[in-house]
Amino acid sequence: MSRLLEQPALIEQLQQNLSFQTRTRSADAAVLIAITQEQNPQILLTRRAAQMRTHGGEVSFPGGKREKSDTSNIVVALREAHEETALNPYDVSLLGELPMQKARSGMLVKPIVGLIQPEISLIPEPSEIDRIFYMPLQEFMLSTPQAYHVKYAEQSLYFPSIQFDNEVVWGLTARILVSLLQRGLGYHKEWPFLLNPPR
Repeated sequence: MSRLLEQPALIEQLQQNLSFQTRTRSADAAVLIAITQEQNPQILLTRRAAQMRTHGGEVSFPGGKREKSDTSNIVVALREAHEETALNPYDVSLLGELPMQKARSGMLVKPIVGLIQPEISLIPEPSEIDRIFYMPLQEFMLSTPQAYHVKYAEQSLYFPSIQFDNEVVWGLTARILVSLLQRGLGYHKEWPFLLNPPR
């Protein structure tokens, strides 16, 4: 793992490679990829409350839908992160954005990337979030995708995933992380759309 931290370090690479476009399309929703500013950077993740109507119990980034009063994708991401985790927007040092992603619902989601200090105090909003946790960025970089079984109607599908700290990272969250590696670190990670069922 030490080679990944050689010149420049991961945080420095992200700072060099990420930026905001001068003109950005307004997304239906936005998420915040908050990364701790330390030698072994960690990514802030949440587990959505089980009772949520959509994606209940799934691992996600803090974020949510645009409201009429939101003036930009950045505002959406920071507001939602504050509502879900009590993260103060002024404690986030913005780095840039990632390409728009399409959720299963068809919504267009804009990922916003920022740095936060390690050990920052966060509080989950219980109506939306069951858990806040951190995953080292290198953990995702070096992981091998595992098949995760999801049943849609009468169809069984196996999506690539990684298991970390008793949580499963897959779907849109995993695709955004793959995009972060590619755009922010120039690191290509193989991440197929589907995997064959495990034997």
